[in-house]
Amino acid sequence: MTEAPQLLSRFSDDLADAVARASASIVRVDARRRSNPASGITWAPGVVLTADHVLEREEDITVGLPDGREVAAQIVGRDPSTDLALLRLAAEGGAVAARGPDPRVGHFVLVVARPGTLAATAGVVSAIGGPARTFRGGRLDAFIRTDAAMYPGFSGGALVNSAGQVVGLMTTHFGGALALPLAVIDRVVGQLQAGGRVRRGYLGITSQPIALPPALRARAPGEPETALLVVGVEPGGPAERGGMLVGDLLVGFAGQPVRDTDDLQVLLSADRIGQPTELLVLRGGEPKHLTVVVGERSS
Repeated sequence: MTEAPQLLSRFSDDLADAVARASASIVRVDARRRSNPASGITWAPGVVLTADHVLEREEDITVGLPDGREVAAQIVGRDPSTDLALLRLAAEGGAVAARGPDPRVGHFVLVVARPGTLAATAGVVSAIGGPARTFRGGRLDAFIRTDAAMYPGFSGGALVNSAGQVVGLMTTHFGGALALPLAVIDRVVGQLQAGGRVRRGYLGITSQPIALPPALRARAPGEPETALLVVGVEPGGPAERGGMLVGDLLVGFAGQPVRDTDDLQVLLSADRIGQPTELLVLRGGEPKHLTVVVGERSS
């Protein structure tokens, strides 16, 4: 055998070994109504991490373990905005996932899943992005894109490096083959374990970003080019109770600039809930300070 085929053969064996190492923590998650099962990752003894959108029912959930056993599972907590959910198994099984270092663009990666039998695809890390807001109001500090193919049931599976270590959880919920990295997972899992959900603050307003003309920029700290125009105020909500009106231009929150919706969502963190917070608005072209007690989003 010449050197090139030998190298290819060793590379192929190395990939198969990486899949085998990762597979000990990859499970099947059967929680859909009609479509095929999805996948999950053994995150702690008796605890499985999966994609929230694959949990189409909240009862009669079963998990297929790597050793062939099938066990019942209950939902510990779920966060639709980041598409993460935790399950607790009726019996322990599967090795806890080995965690790897953060990948870089260009790294070779594998997607390892168990929609029925063990399955895998391969590709490279094509992009690393973030922070970003999800359409459900969540925050992704970072995300990983890969060109590895995603097949039915691969959501909830693992993004794995060449050593067989998990570096993210795969989902198709946000479009394409996207993985939630360990930093995002750790933040969300901690809150799900503590209270079953991720707490988020809210003001009770509808708003849209607008460009500020020069005359208004000079009225706000830092002379911002954009602000949030308040186009709706929820009756009885935190903003109304704090005196906010339709037509106000929100330019500051707790001393931080508010240039667009993303800025506001990031500032409405869980630690703000129930706290009196100073808002700076432009009303009739004049700056006005309001104090609002941040509420908690119900869903």
